[in-house]
Amino acid sequence: MYLSILIFPLLASFSAGFLGRKIGVTGAHIITCSCLTISSILATVAFYEVGICGSPVSIYLTSWVDSEFMSISWEFLFDQLTVSMMIPVLYISTVIHIYTTSYLAEDPHNQRFFSYLSLFTFFMLVLVAGANYFVMFIGWEGIGVVSYLLINFYFTRIQANKAAILALTMNRMGDMGLSIGFFAIFALFGSIDYSTVFSLAPFMNETAITVISLLLLTGAMAKSAQIPLHSWLPGSMEAPTPVSALLHAATLVTAGLYLLVRSSPILEYSPTALLVITLVGATTAFFAATSGLLQNDLKRIIAFSTISQLGYSFMAVGLSQYHVALMHVVNHAFFKALLFLGAGAVIHSFADEQDVRKMGGLIKFLPFTYSVMLVGTLSLLATPWLTGFYSKDLIIELAYGQYSFSGMYAYILGSLTAGVTAFYSFRLISLVFLTVPNGIKNVYLNSHESNSAVVIPLLILSLFSIFFGYVASDLFVGVGSDFFANSIFINPNNISIIEAEFSLPILVKLLPSILSISGAALAVLLYHVYPEFMIGLTESSIGRKVYAFLNGKYFFDVVYNNYFIASGLKTGQTISKVLDRGIIEMVGPYGLANSLNNTSFNIAKLDTGVITTYALYITIGLLSLVFLVFAPMLVDTSLLSEIRLIVIYLAALFFVLLPNLNKGN
Repeated sequence: MYLSILIFPLLASFSAGFLGRKIGVTGAHIITCSCLTISSILATVAFYEVGICGSPVSIYLTSWVDSEFMSISWEFLFDQLTVSMMIPVLYISTVIHIYTTSYLAEDPHNQRFFSYLSLFTFFMLVLVAGANYFVMFIGWEGIGVVSYLLINFYFTRIQANKAAILALTMNRMGDMGLSIGFFAIFALFGSIDYSTVFSLAPFMNETAITVISLLLLTGAMAKSAQIPLHSWLPGSMEAPTPVSALLHAATLVTAGLYLLVRSSPILEYSPTALLVITLVGATTAFFAATSGLLQNDLKRIIAFSTISQLGYSFMAVGLSQYHVALMHVVNHAFFKALLFLGAGAVIHSFADEQDVRKMGGLIKFLPFTYSVMLVGTLSLLATPWLTGFYSKDLIIELAYGQYSFSGMYAYILGSLTAGVTAFYSFRLISLVFLTVPNGIKNVYLNSHESNSAVVIPLLILSLFSIFFGYVASDLFVGVGSDFFANSIFINPNNISIIEAEFSLPILVKLLPSILSISGAALAVLLYHVYPEFMIGLTESSIGRKVYAFLNGKYFFDVVYNNYFIASGLKTGQTISKVLDRGIIEMVGPYGLANSLNNTSFNIAKLDTGVITTYALYITIGLLSLVFLVFAPMLVDTSLLSEIRLIVIYLAALFFVLLPNLNKGN
């Protein structure tokens, strides 16, 4: 049963990809949706058996490398961490498959798209179910390659091509660090199996553990779009909306965090790495939230909220609260998928328009879509008793409960981020649904709610965005819960959830909520009561600079293009000119060809047509033959080598000088 969870998405991908012409679009829809639904049901059963009943399962398939110094096997591990990640991956992937049957019904290459979606899901399942870092790396690289194919699905669009290449290359930077980290793990531990590595970690040198942890963090930062390896994620919005939902909610961006959570027995013995993770997460959360403040693309606003929320999860990992980080990722998956699919419904019904400044007043035309997006927004803001409330505020409280510099840094930026998130979230809701209409009249008249294939997934995700946090909070992050005891390790010195739950001042607990309410109120005030303030923001020089700075995402792209990419291209051009087209060609192809031409030309000059010259050649040849063949019988063996060298030297000198002598004559 457990392997079937992985096999069904792979079967769906192969069926839609290789048999797409035979089964048609409808057949591809039916097969992929059915396989993902079956896999989701099996994952639910696995969650009950492994998670609730506490019965982990390990499945050994075969050995891949078996030598005296290395043993790597194809093996899968289904423990509490694995099945907890499989639930959001499969549930969200299933509803996205169903949603896409309607959303892309008129687009070409449907079978190929569904094949990619299912293959994406399969590789993510391989990543979370692998029992060693090798199998994880197979899934890791698989989702990287398929993400390139999905982002570039509209391959005739130049922007989609650029976004896909950017995502692939920037993730390769993280993959390089991750690969070195895996080699370092093997060099230090002699194995890459989880069981061996995690059991030996307490006895290893702290410096070596720190280096490995930072290398793993490099890979996680690139895959989960943490600063400064974040630029690829907003660009991935060039992909179809279902791809954006799957990337941001359940698969690609969660892989980096899963890597860190799975590696908790290593990270716990490196305080330096935990400090760096905390600082990176807190900085990313605030940076992404402020970058999304003044964005105008509907999907990009939601994309920056993804980066920000992943920053919260990285904060939790740095604070050694891995179970809380995982809880927030799972919660975030449901309401972020809801927001993206709701945004897709808006774009689909509004003539593919994505600029929020050209919308407004859609609450009258899309009341159901407005309702579900409002639910997703409120859950994103950690509104009490919605799903996001049970993890987001807890992370901020845990940061304060550390009573350390990193904890206070994370608490301050996390609280400020909560207020900024509320502002741009309600800005989005206001500009799209509540302000006066700013679009074309005919577009409004043609706007309508989507069919049941879109409505049902939105309704399911709305229910999860409301109730999942309440249902799962005690199991995942409840005080005294040992749900992840066999899959996550937390150093006893780093446990602070009791402090966060019962000992913090009430103002500390309420501050994030107060800032969230203030941010939401400020958005309503500026876009409904005093809209002229935002309209005139860019009239002053300071306002223009602030707008350009935030809308330009802190000018990270400008810095990368001008100082890294441009210099890299210039360096590559210089190397190509000096080495590839210079020294190498002069010494290699051109040099060899010219040398052969010159040699053959000089040899050809020996053909003078003079009989005495030919007689001289014959004489020299006979003498050479005598000395080289019959010398052992005529001359002492000790002198043979010297005589042969003299003959060869005279012959070479003759061949070189003769053309010049002839030229002089």
